[in-house]
Amino acid sequence: MKTAGAIRRVSGVIDRALMLSMLVLPVNAVGQAQTDAERFVGDYTLISYVTFPEVGAAVDMAYVGRLSYDSAGNMSGLGMPSGLPERERDAGSRLSGGFAYWGKVTVDDEKNIVVHHVEGSPLMPSWVGGDNVRFYEFEGDLLRLSLKNAEGRTTATLTWRRL
Repeated sequence: MKTAGAIRRVSGVIDRALMLSMLVLPVNAVGQAQTDAERFVGDYTLISYVTFPEVGAAVDMAYVGRLSYDSAGNMSGLGMPSGLPERERDAGSRLSGGFAYWGKVTVDDEKNIVVHHVEGSPLMPSWVGGDNVRFYEFEGDLLRLSLKNAEGRTTATLTWRRL
């Protein structure tokens, strides 16, 4: 029967199209395309923190860290130089360095900007009440957050891998 064969062929084409769309668009549990705010939700580990001085080569800050976003619009970020424990042992006194802060989050998916509204920061008290603006991009399980100066030049990029 030609009609049954045609229906199977159309059904096969539809099945392949659906499979391809699943590879291209991130989806949530009910099969709808995720917003960028939804894509942020989860826990990440820091895999690189690179600064870009006005003069000279890029600098690998050699940091370790964790970043978390929840579905209620909160975030927390922690990072420190990977050699800090050894430096403290060698110094024989308490050392600090890095970043630690938390707060609410606003995502502007048209401009690819995430704003961390800082509510607390034990290492940078001057950040409390301020906004940390980050330019973001997703690539697979990676999240890149970049800082830019007033002229729009990228001054640092932190690359995070979803856990």
